[in-house]
Amino acid sequence: QVQLQESGPGLVKPSQTLSLTCTVSGGSITTNAYYWSWIRQPPGKGLEWMGAIVHSGNTHFSPSLSSRVSISRDTSKNQFTLQLSSVTPEDTAVYYCVREVPEYGPDYWGQGTQVTVSS
Repeated sequence: QVQLQESGPGLVKPSQTLSLTCTVSGGSITTNAYYWSWIRQPPGKGLEWMGAIVHSGNTHFSPSLSSRVSISRDTSKNQFTLQLSSVTPEDTAVYYCVREVPEYGPDYWGQGTQVTVSS
């Protein structure tokens, strides 16, 4: 059973960089055929796919966020990390890390973590 767990600060100040880490157990992030992704949901809005890192280490990002987002990984810890720079209150959301099956979508989700951007 694959499990994902997000961790990071729940409050970030405007203009700072948001950083969240996802720890994966029950499966390796270097396993072929999966994307390891970040999805967020602002209050009262739908889910927004932010980006992914694949087994090779290559990354893919949403065009609307590509100038501000990066995803990296630590294979020794089986973790991948989201960084979102220059945050504003509009980046307030519940952030989820997920495992995606390409062309099918997410099959495993973390529980989600609330991040609020406020001074």
